This record gives sequence, C-alpha cells and structure tokens, in this order.
Amino acid sequence: MDQQAEFFDITVDGQAVTVRSGQPLPEALDAAGVYMPHLCYHPSLGPIQTCDTCFVHVDGNLVRGCGVIVKPGMEIGLDNETARDARMEGINRVTANHELYCSLCDNNNGNCDVHNTVRDMEVPGQAYEFRGKPYEKDYSNPFYIYDPDQCILCGRCVEACQNLQVNETLSIDWSRERPRVIWDEDVPIEDSSCVSCGHCVTVCPCNALIEKSAIGNVGPMTALSPQNPDGYRELGRSAIDLVKTAEHTTGYGAIFAVSEVDSAMRKTDVKRTKTVCTYCGVGCSFEMWSRGRDILKIEPQPEAPANQISTCIKGKFGWGHVNSEHRLTKPLIRENGAFREAEWDEAYALIAKRFTEIRNEHGPDALAYIASSKCTNEEGYLMQKFARAVMGTNNIDNCSRYCQAPATQGLWRTVGYGADTGSIADLEAAELLIVVGANTAETHPVIATRFKRAAKLHGQKHIVADIRNNELARRADLHIKPSPATDMIWMNAVAKYLIDNNLHDEAFVRDYVDGYDEFVKSLEDFTFEFAIERAGISREELHKVADMVANAKTICGVWAMGITQHTMGSDTATAFCNLLVVTGNMGRFGTGGYPMRGHNNVQGASDFGNMPDRFPGYEFVSDDAVRSRYEAGWGVALSANKGRNNHQMVHDMHEGELKSLYVMGEDMAIVDSDALGVQSAFEKLDFFVVQDMFFTRTCEFADVVLPGSPSVEKEGTFTNTERRIQRLYEVFPPIGDSKPDWQIVTELAKHLGHDWGYTHPSEIMDEAAGLAPMFKGVSYDQLEGFDSQQWPVFERGHGTKNLYLQEDGDLEFHFENGRAKLHPVAWTEPSDQVDEEYDLHLNNGRILEHFHQGNLTDETDGIIFKIRGSYVEVSPELAEERGIKTGSLVRLKSRRGAVKVAVEVTDRVQGNQMYMPQHGKKNIECINVLTSFKADKDTDTPAYKELAVKMEVLGEQTDPPLKPNNQRNKPRHPTSGVQVNQKWERDDYKRPPKLKPTGSGL
Repeated sequence: MDQQAEFFDITVDGQAVTVRSGQPLPEALDAAGVYMPHLCYHPSLGPIQTCDTCFVHVDGNLVRGCGVIVKPGMEIGLDNETARDARMEGINRVTANHELYCSLCDNNNGNCDVHNTVRDMEVPGQAYEFRGKPYEKDYSNPFYIYDPDQCILCGRCVEACQNLQVNETLSIDWSRERPRVIWDEDVPIEDSSCVSCGHCVTVCPCNALIEKSAIGNVGPMTALSPQNPDGYRELGRSAIDLVKTAEHTTGYGAIFAVSEVDSAMRKTDVKRTKTVCTYCGVGCSFEMWSRGRDILKIEPQPEAPANQISTCIKGKFGWGHVNSEHRLTKPLIRENGAFREAEWDEAYALIAKRFTEIRNEHGPDALAYIASSKCTNEEGYLMQKFARAVMGTNNIDNCSRYCQAPATQGLWRTVGYGADTGSIADLEAAELLIVVGANTAETHPVIATRFKRAAKLHGQKHIVADIRNNELARRADLHIKPSPATDMIWMNAVAKYLIDNNLHDEAFVRDYVDGYDEFVKSLEDFTFEFAIERAGISREELHKVADMVANAKTICGVWAMGITQHTMGSDTATAFCNLLVVTGNMGRFGTGGYPMRGHNNVQGASDFGNMPDRFPGYEFVSDDAVRSRYEAGWGVALSANKGRNNHQMVHDMHEGELKSLYVMGEDMAIVDSDALGVQSAFEKLDFFVVQDMFFTRTCEFADVVLPGSPSVEKEGTFTNTERRIQRLYEVFPPIGDSKPDWQIVTELAKHLGHDWGYTHPSEIMDEAAGLAPMFKGVSYDQLEGFDSQQWPVFERGHGTKNLYLQEDGDLEFHFENGRAKLHPVAWTEPSDQVDEEYDLHLNNGRILEHFHQGNLTDETDGIIFKIRGSYVEVSPELAEERGIKTGSLVRLKSRRGAVKVAVEVTDRVQGNQMYMPQHGKKNIECINVLTSFKADKDTDTPAYKELAVKMEVLGEQTDPPLKPNNQRNKPRHPTSGVQVNQKWERDDYKRPPKLKPTGSGL
C-alpha cells in the first residue's frame, strides 16, 4: 500500500491529526498522542460499547468513539460540552458499580484501567452512591475469583470468552435488577464449562476477576483487601469505610494521591519478566510477575507474536513446578545401590572418568546422548556439540523422534523444509482447515482459539478426521471417523477423485510440481470403494470431503500424533502433503502443511542439530564441506557416520552394543513406547547419566543425576511450531545448587578437556548463527523483549513468514529446481491389531490440564484438583456390555504389559474404541507399559497409536476420574458477545449525557 493511501489526516477539535487507514478511533488517537477516555475497549477485543466513557462528536453526531473506524476528512469533537458531559456521566456510572479502595487492592499496579481512567478524566468524586450487588464472591475455581461488587459490567471478559477464546461460557444477564456476569446458566465457576484459560482475568480492567496467587500478595496493604479470604479483611473493611466517609469531603484527589504512591512502591517490589511458555509448541510469551520467589501472575501482552493475550490453563496457572519441594537441588551419585548427594566437581569428575573409560574401551559410538525438547536452543546446540566435538559420536537425538519425525519426513519429501510452511496467521486466514489426528483444543489450545474464532466470526470451514469426539470434532462442519490407522487411504482416495474429475489445481501442478504422472499411477488402488471398505468412511462423507476441498480457495492441513505415531506415519504425512500439493495449497498465504509441534522446543531441538545425521540447520553430517566448516569452527575432527536415533539406542542397549547414555530433560522410562522394555534396557547400561529438574522414573536407573533448572531460571531461546525463535529471560536464580542446563554441559565439557568458555547463552547463539546458514541473521539484539524471528534467517533482521512465497509473489520450493514434488506412497497394514483376545483398540494422547505424564503439571495443586490421575474413556455401549460404570476399576492388558485404571464412561469414544491420557508417572497407570516397540518404517517413530488391549473388570469402584462438574461434561452457551443492546433496551438505561435514573440497577 502506498504512503498516501495508508495515512491520511482527520480533524480533532479543529487540529489536523495524521492516522493510519483502518484504525479504530481509540488506537488512532492513542498513536497520535490525543487522549480519548475509553474503558471497555481493548485492542485485542475491539469495540464493546458498554462503558459509555468514550463519547465524542463525529461529523456533528454524538457517538461512542470506540466503535468508529477513521476515514479521510473525518471531524472529531472531543472538547465540547455535550461530549464531555456524556463521558463524565459514563464514568460516574462506572464508579457506582466499583468500590475504589486502590491501596488495598492487588490490582493497583499502574495498569488498572478503572483507576487510570478515573484519574485521567479528573473525576472529582463519587457522583452516584456505590451499592454492593446482592451476590457472593465466587472462590470456587482453584485459580481465580469473581467479585461481583467490583465488576463494572464492561463485558470484556464475556467478549474474550465468547469471541477470542471461544469457549462460550460467560455472558451478562442483563435481565436482572442488578445485572452480573454469569458462567453458563448461572452456576459457580467450578461447576461450569470454564477451562481456566485465564482470558477473562487477563482482560478484566479492574479487580473483579483476579488470580488467587495475587490476592493479598502484591502490595504492602493488600492483606486488608475485602477480596482476601485469608487476610485481615474485616480490619480492611473498617479502614475502607473510614476513608469513604472522608471521601465525600476530600473527593478522589487525596485518595488517588495515596494510591499513586502505593503503586510506585510496588514497582520496586514486583518484578515483571518476559518469558516463553514451557509447555506445548504454540510458543506463548508473556510477562511473569514475581515478588521474591513467588509467582504472582502471568500477564500476556498484545505484542506477544504467537498468542497476543491468549493463554491456556497450563501457561496461565501451571507453574507450581518452579518452587516445588520435589525439585532436585544437588547432584546425586549412586553408591552401594542408593543415591547420595554430591558436589558438582565430584559428579563431573566421575562422569568424565567413566565416559572416557567407556570410549577408550569400546569406542565413541558406545555412548549416546538425548537432548531435551524442554530446554533452550542454546542448550540443545551444546548437547549435540558435546556428543560430536567432545565425545566423537553422532549418537544424538531428541524426542521429536517420538512424535514429529514422520511429519518432517512428509514435508521434506514434498516441499523441502521439514517445518510448518507458514504461520499461525495463515491458519486463521484459510477458508478451510483439514484437521487430522490432532486434538488441537486440548493439545494446542491457544492455536485452537484461532480456529474457533475464524469459524465463528469469519465463516472458516473445518473438516476433522478423528476416531474420537474431541472439541474441534464436535464443532466441525464435517467430522469423519476413519478406522484406526487408515488416514492415508481416505486422503489418497480423495486425491484420486479430484484428479479423476479434473478438480485438482492443474495450473499449479504444471507450473510448480514434479512427479505428477507417477503419483497418479500410485493412486490406482485408492478408490472410494477401498476407502469405504477399509477406512470405514461412507461414500457420502468422501464426496463431501472432496467437494469441500475442491471448492475452497485456500486450505491448511493440520495434523499431529494421530497421523505420525503409526508404522506408516511418514507415508500418511506424505499423503496429506500430496493432497495439499495437488490442490495448489502449498506456498500461498492461507495455505500449507502445519504439523503441531508438541513440546515448547521440540522444533528447536531438531533445528539446532540434535539428530543423528544432521548438524544445526539440517545439514548432513556426511557432507564433507559442511563437516569441514564445523571442524574448523570447533577445532576438532568429526565423524561422518550417521549415529543412532533414540529408538535404535534402546535396541542396542539390549544387544549390549550401547554401553552408556546421557539423557537431558527427558523421562524416557515412561515416554518411550514399550516402557518396560526401555526400563530393562537401562538396567543393562554400564553407566547412565540423567539431567533433570525432578527425580523422574528415568532417574531411578541412573548412576549420576544432575539437577537442571526450569525455563524461568535461565536465559535462552525457544522455537515454536511456526519456526518462531523467541527469547526468554531469567525470572529467578536457580534454586539450591541446581544449574541452567547450558552451564552444566559447558562445565562437563571442561572436565573432559574442552574449555568452551561460554559465559552467557547469547554467545552460544552467536556461534550457532556463525556456523549454520539457516540462522545466519539470528541474534539476541534482534530478539529483545517480544521481538522474534522465524527461520530461515539468512540475513540480519529478516525472518521468513512463508517458507516458499517469494517477495515477487512467485513460489520457490526447497529443492534444487525450486519445484515441489509429489511423492507416491503405498498402503501397509498397521501393527498390533485387535483380534478375539485383544479385542479393544486403545487410543491415547494428551489432555488439556496436564502435559504428558505430568512431571511438571503434577506440581500445581490447582491442576491436580482438576484431574488427579490417569483413567480410560469407555463408550456407553461398551460400558453397558461389560457391566461397568464411571469409577469402575479395570485392568487393561496388551501383548506387553498391564495397567490398572478407573473408567470414565463418555460419548467422546464409540463402540470398542477407548482413549487413555498419557498422564501417569507410575508403571501401574502408564500408557506406555502397554504400547509396543513397533515403529514407523522410515523414521523409527514408535507406533503409539497402534494398540490392541483386552479389559479385565476388577469389580472394584472408586471416585469418578473426572468430577461430575468437569468442564468436558458441560454444554457451552454461545452468544454473539456482550449483547449490549439488551443493556440499552432496559427501562433504567438512559443514554449519556442524560443522568442515570434513581435506583437504576446499572
């Protein structure tokens, strides 16, 4: 857009003001330094028009300014009597609904919108008497409270819940004499469909919604707050009443002077540190508020690139692990069958001695290393450098082998880069999303909010393929339920149908794609008849999928472990990519392939070289020129041999070929498939080192345990699912004698004769950027605050939003000739299928509240309050057949092991399909005691989803694994939002500047 079209002038009180095209008036005036009061408006929510504090004249008409979009030549009147009177009447009504006791309030931190608006408008005092509302405070949720007395009915929380998070729980009941925000049909928060995402708390402009972790903890006098059930609230109430008596004489001025001093004092006491979430691959960033070692709250900011103001229950509230009493704080050494505490030098010396002995006796390839997808890019870089440059082996891997390697393979085969082809913005913009084997609303909830928002507000269509009725499936335009492990069949059948009927993108294929003829030939057997017979999808459903694909201008494909964790995971991911390529849905904005990365840094762990055959930036260790570059940079000779991946490592432990293992931040004993086999493999190692925050199941088999630090005790960077590199900062110093993982690896290398000399993670990133062309332009000064870069970053400051869309609008895929490739795949039957004995299929995956087995989330009391342990979902029809009900205990047996869990009867599963969350750290409840060692034939990703079991009913009963009031059991209550018209239609509402009627409930 040219400069003339993008900027223009409007007139504000007779003065020319330059604004940007398309801006809402509040943002346009804020940017120009012109103050226009507004309270309910939020840049992430848009105009709500409930607070009546933003009245202005626009071209002579009195209107609410928050609903105005600037236009050339517009005349705005702020400083005139009618507009001023209307705004003052609006703010007076707000203060009638909100009791200002700022110095006792935990929200008096300089960012309380009610406080600041009253102050900036120079409101002299209380115009209308404050009247408490006839409702109790709601403390039922473990994480936040709702105080109706402090609620100004702005509706921000409702808008956030209905149209940003799109959980559709909150509304305002305008029909009451005294309106209030309600959860569902007016039930306590904990009895509602609330998912504790925290959106409502984040956008609340005052203290009506506030984190329990903040109450009584932020300011010097907040123990006196009426909101603090554990403090001196009766004394505080007396103090407030005394002040309110004087307020009639002094007005707000003196009171606010005290509160401003109090707010300034808090700034020296409360630290706000930008960090990046430690859970899934969305890459949410936010400020962490802390006082001492206490985490007061998580405060997302609109400038956060991946999430803006969004969070989920884990990112907003799941930080109990940081200060957990279960943290490891000293190195541990096994001695005479038991562990004792040790000092760092002793632990390092022992590791260096044993590593050296094993290498000298058996060669460097007798040792292996596992990097962590929870640690930083810099720590991952050092782990692979340690394996290669210090120990001389390419036996290095990370947990992307367990989940994402097949997705990467499918993308490598077809478009060249093994990563999301675009950005989260592309996912929001697509006309159609095809979501396969991805329970996004629970595994990547913040990205799911974008899906739900795009569907609700912009008409985006969704096809969901999943054997389970997850939330996105329930909301989808089309939900198909293929037989387990058969997604490749229906994908290829749809591709064949589109080609046979000339509904594919012929021009795109001609101009940008190789391998078309061979691909068409490979589809001969993938008829609708085959898909109906083997995949269990009806002809009508197949036709509807094909029609939706053919009619959509832009399509994004989204998938996760439901595709990848199969013996044909790579081929199924490839089939999905083929379908996107043949329909022209690669490279353009709003198109592409998007495998959802599971851990916070599983993308970065691979990006920075933790793979057995690739250096950082995915360059091959077998490439002489590449290897020479690293040899020169590191000053050592390097092996050209492909190393073992983590699946092969386990096999070779059993064979006696692998003698030693060093695992950083990975609980392999329970996250690997065939967990009992993995645990027995650990027992065969000569020497085993584990580096972690907690004494995990894996630590039980170790010879040395090193105490690492969580993300908030270090600096570094994470890379999210859309290739976005973001910086995190240290919030707290490491607890006890624990250390950041980069420091541990650096110091261990020094004990082995390699003095790297790093003093800060920025030096590590500089080294990586100097060696890997993909990261050439990455640097910490380009990642300050909420700034981020999406790789590849070939030049300083220039990241890449779309991997294949060039600046001139043309497409260039990551192959020598710049063209994409169609890669034929063939159907193979899955392993571990059901039979007469093992007659039930057991699906498995994550749940919203917990992350994986719970090593982190089990340390947050509120999350344990929500869901305590593992369980199995059983369909109503299967429950009736077996004579069980919710809370019945059953033993599930596979061909490898058995677990004992409680039953949850639910229609989320059907027939003989069951679902078991990954949550569970003990063998008795761990899903991977059941899974097999079978793996994807191309990447060795375990076939976690191919699992046949039998059920033994134990005749015992326990508490329901999910409480009856669990949000999954509650219907949503969608509305268009705040429904402010219902407020305006009340008999006791008079539009400002008219005065509020006496006794009005508003």
